[in-house]
Amino acid sequence: YLLDKSDKYDSRDVERLQQDDKWVENYLIWRHDVVDDTLKMIDESFQWRKEYTVNDLTESVLPKWLFENGSLFLHGYDKEGYKLFWFRVKHHIRDTKQQLEKKKLVAFWLEHYAKRDHGKPLTVVFDMAETGISHIDLDFVRFIVNCFTDYYPNFLTKIVIFEMPWIMNAAFKIVKGWLGPDAISMLKFTNKSDVQEYISGEYLPPHMGGTDSFKYSYPPLVDDDFQTPLCENGPITSEDEHESKEEIDADAKETGELNEEQNLNQKKMNSIEQISKSEETDKTEIKPKNAKKALTTFKGPLLHISPAEELYFGSKETGEKKCLIVLTNVTKNIVAFKVRTTAPEKYRVKPSNSSCEPGTSLDIIVSLHGGFAASLQDRFLIMAAEMDQSSGAGVPELTQFWKEVPRTKVMEHRLRCHVVESSKPSSLTLKENTFNIPAKTNEDLHIQLTRLLQINKRLQEQIDHCLWFQQLSVVLSLLSITVVAFCFYLAYTPRS
Repeated sequence: YLLDKSDKYDSRDVERLQQDDKWVENYLIWRHDVVDDTLKMIDESFQWRKEYTVNDLTESVLPKWLFENGSLFLHGYDKEGYKLFWFRVKHHIRDTKQQLEKKKLVAFWLEHYAKRDHGKPLTVVFDMAETGISHIDLDFVRFIVNCFTDYYPNFLTKIVIFEMPWIMNAAFKIVKGWLGPDAISMLKFTNKSDVQEYISGEYLPPHMGGTDSFKYSYPPLVDDDFQTPLCENGPITSEDEHESKEEIDADAKETGELNEEQNLNQKKMNSIEQISKSEETDKTEIKPKNAKKALTTFKGPLLHISPAEELYFGSKETGEKKCLIVLTNVTKNIVAFKVRTTAPEKYRVKPSNSSCEPGTSLDIIVSLHGGFAASLQDRFLIMAAEMDQSSGAGVPELTQFWKEVPRTKVMEHRLRCHVVESSKPSSLTLKENTFNIPAKTNEDLHIQLTRLLQINKRLQEQIDHCLWFQQLSVVLSLLSITVVAFCFYLAYTPRS
């Protein structure tokens, strides 16, 4: 394929395919590990990506009215923690002149999310309330379907269709013909009475029976979890000055205990290193310089952030309420940072708005308030930007700095929450044994479950073939016996 069609592919996609095993695996999973089908899908999707210049789609190359229209956007999560991709059908009017630009908007959002959340699957919501015959656009719907079935592998969890008008039943029979059997099983037709089986009320607008007060607007670009511009102070986590003296003293005592525990763990690690160098990679510490391979680190241009993707909290049963984020300044200047969360009423982050000296590491403790439990829908945003050496690092200076810093100068990184049901949570939960192996993520379990289902399907097909062959063999055997018996009968029966 590469030799014959290299001019039809974007070299960036080819390079990524050669380096990103996860991407390759998603193609294989989506095509049930059939290599020829997988190659065909990669070939088609790569040609499509170059045709639509997917790698270069930005806000600046698309018309502003497309974003202002509000027919497509990302917002909220379903009950399984997957991002919701909204299609507000009533805002879409069929127009062949604008079709290409609208298709590029779909590609923009999918690529925007795929790069930001490393290809974690989406749940698509077709909100068809207040729609009619003028909103039916089968060509556009087919393009959307193709994006998930042919171009973005293993990217779809389900399609929730809300209040589809009866007049569109015939159209959706055609749509079902485009979907394969796997995708058809993902269709969920809902109305106001049962849509909350898939999406909780906190992420549903009032007309769908929910309580979400979110109102789409543009600009700025709807930033999924954080609806405020990065250069302004948004819903920051609780600050120290709002806490009572008793809380501060209690936290200081607890932090001291944690530091003692970390020091003990450090001594244990040093003794183990002296015994066997080979065991060093299997043990872990909270500090990133001694972190084991299983603990990933996001290596940004300003800060290295550990963990890279998820904060591990315990469930109500395990009682783990604190996590650690380690920031390492890899620049030669002071780096200002602040932390935001989608659930400021739940979490306290210390420090949440501060700075990090050049070449040093800083620990951020994320703790849950009493009575609250972590949720898969909770997200954290870490923002960072370089400061001049002459600038102060006090509260007034930081406040002024964040008001003035250009958005293009701000590094941002997001972390998800992971709830550990086991009594042995991940090694980034503070109150745990230092040498525990991290729990598997939902994504890992989803991949393993998909593989098991595929293996089960193949075994079932083999069993069916064996049963069919067995039945055919029995029938042929009976026929053979009957013929032989009849021949004997003819041979030994006296002639009349």
